[in-house]
Amino acid sequence: MKAMALRLPAGLDRLVLENRPDPGEPGPGEIRVALHGSSLNFHDLGVAIGHMPSEDGRILLADGAGVVESVGSGVTEFAPGDMVVSCFFPDWQDGAPTTGDFSRTPGDGIDGFAQEHVVLPATAFTRAPLGYDAVEAATITTAGLTAWRALVVDGKLKAGDTVLLLGTGGVSIWALQIAKLMGATVAITSSSGEKLERARDLGADFLVNYREQPDWGRIVRDWTDGRGVDHVVEVGGPGTLAQSIEAVRVGGHISLIGVLTGGMGEVPTAALMGRQARLQGLIVGSRREQQDFVRALDASGIRPIVDRRFPLEQLADAFRFEMSGGHFGKIGIGW
Repeated sequence: MKAMALRLPAGLDRLVLENRPDPGEPGPGEIRVALHGSSLNFHDLGVAIGHMPSEDGRILLADGAGVVESVGSGVTEFAPGDMVVSCFFPDWQDGAPTTGDFSRTPGDGIDGFAQEHVVLPATAFTRAPLGYDAVEAATITTAGLTAWRALVVDGKLKAGDTVLLLGTGGVSIWALQIAKLMGATVAITSSSGEKLERARDLGADFLVNYREQPDWGRIVRDWTDGRGVDHVVEVGGPGTLAQSIEAVRVGGHISLIGVLTGGMGEVPTAALMGRQARLQGLIVGSRREQQDFVRALDASGIRPIVDRRFPLEQLADAFRFEMSGGHFGKIGIGW
């Protein structure tokens, strides 16, 4: 079967389409899945270019969706023909977080979903949202569930809340759709006027071009009549955190889910203390939270925004497109 593997030393020119042995039939508690789609995350890019060192020959991509072909003994949750989608932390089934690393994350610590078939425990998947194709379903594994946990699980988002989203990548656009579904009012930033207008079409209420308005934290605070927003989905890290603290209300919630501006930097601790805000780091979520998210998607009918789709053979080109920052929402890989 075809698989896209990373050969060391890492780099986009070291992605190799290989023939790998078929995984065979499922054993007790396992399912065999014919994979048909994935989507890209900056975590995947970090592995591909060597920022997150992995093993030679690692099969990439944390997100995967496809159709169940057969089930092993004892499996009652799935049947052949079901569309399923992978879990970012296949061992984190429910409850409080149980891991702080990626040693068991597909495409990093273990082989991922850039391949045609897998045999894995049934608990490594959930049902896909109704009516989603494989690429659409794969977008919920990392980006979608991260946004859901940030706003709904940890943030306790409710109708009437105000939300600030940074940029228009996969997590932020998922968060926009979730926030509007829940009845929130949303501000969003971008350096692109065109992307801001696309965000408006999805329901964004207030648009800020951070390149033209570098003090966007104050501008967002002014938009709330000085109160500040209830929630910030912070994907930038040290380069944007000070502005996010400026924008959040006293007692508000900042979900730190990305480090696009770097892994280390100064935190304005006095400002954070004065805001009495909750700054919470998080990495995706549990299988139970993904199941809850899927039920919400089934009830709402919203669909993910997939900017562009690439075939598996063009995975390196897909990563280059991701690096360009030209995408709006998710980048899909389909086969």
